[in-house]
Amino acid sequence: MTPVEVAVRGAIGRRGPIPFDEVVAAALYSPDGGFYTGEGRAGRRGDFVTSAEVGPLFGTLVGRALDDWWIEAGRPDVFVVVEAGAGPGTLAASILASKPACSQALRYVLVETSPAQRAMHGSRLNLEDPMSAFPSLTEPDEDGRAPAVAPPSGPIVVSAPELPRLPGSSFVIANELLDNLPFGLAEMADDGWQEVLVGVEGDELVEVLVPLDPGRAGSLPADVAPGSRAPLQAAASSWVRDALDAAGPGGRVLAIDYAATTAELCSRPWTEWVRTYRQHQRGGHPLNELGSHDITCEVAVDQLPPPTSQRSQADWLGSLGIDELVAEGRRIWNERAAIGDLAALRARSRVNEAAALLDGAGLGAFQVLE
Repeated sequence: MTPVEVAVRGAIGRRGPIPFDEVVAAALYSPDGGFYTGEGRAGRRGDFVTSAEVGPLFGTLVGRALDDWWIEAGRPDVFVVVEAGAGPGTLAASILASKPACSQALRYVLVETSPAQRAMHGSRLNLEDPMSAFPSLTEPDEDGRAPAVAPPSGPIVVSAPELPRLPGSSFVIANELLDNLPFGLAEMADDGWQEVLVGVEGDELVEVLVPLDPGRAGSLPADVAPGSRAPLQAAASSWVRDALDAAGPGGRVLAIDYAATTAELCSRPWTEWVRTYRQHQRGGHPLNELGSHDITCEVAVDQLPPPTSQRSQADWLGSLGIDELVAEGRRIWNERAAIGDLAALRARSRVNEAAALLDGAGLGAFQVLE
């Protein structure tokens, strides 16, 4: 029995059946045995691969997006980018290596709740103290005035456990974060929506259905077949609102994830859109071996604050010029394949990375929400 299961059983023993999202939160983020507080992470040597781990091409293109935003913002001297759910820092490292035009102004904040993953930031990135990155945070003098400090030259990278609240505008990026936030479950019964709680029966954690609060049921489709299931994504919705607040006036929030509408998810078996992973392998039921595997849920976009823009990752990367980078890669490969040097291998890798990032049956179908 895992430490998380022991804790969950204890909570059920004290309170009776508990909400599904509470169990997911413990399984992923409990300080005692949660998946992400231990060894769980993205990467080829981890448990799953995101677009950032496919190779550096994704980070290069995100760097182009940052440049577009920086230019739209009037090329400010301080340009704050916050990457939420930064994991071990793979995307940040690729972005910085691509040397975007905004680099001198760039203040890049990696936000990661997992202490184990946050500890990796300093091994691959040169981290600075937040006070040096953001002079506006400096304590005021006796007259209540902040010292006049010239903004240092970037890029400057800092690491934090939660979304910062900074003066001015911030640009918040979340790549495959929303699917990893705790979620509840609802099931349609003959007499309406029921909430899935978690209880104990003998030696097993089991699902327990109770009537769903009418206020929450009102946001779910009513014309679905009995047995259909839907996610309850209050945590994802709350995160988006917090991110919008952190971005501030003139800022931007961008989230990339696999996503659909609640009605679309109801039409599919719930085991297709709730998944578990460990060491790149799909796992079993999310209540099995709590804390030993990732638990992820496809994002119901209609349960979030409405995005101003939504398009596929393939379309978004196309708008950032992925095709020209692939054409350049093919040209270099054709010129240098016989040599087989590092430039040739990098060019060939770029072509392969692009195929994965644009795959309509995989990463290319992810949704980019702004």
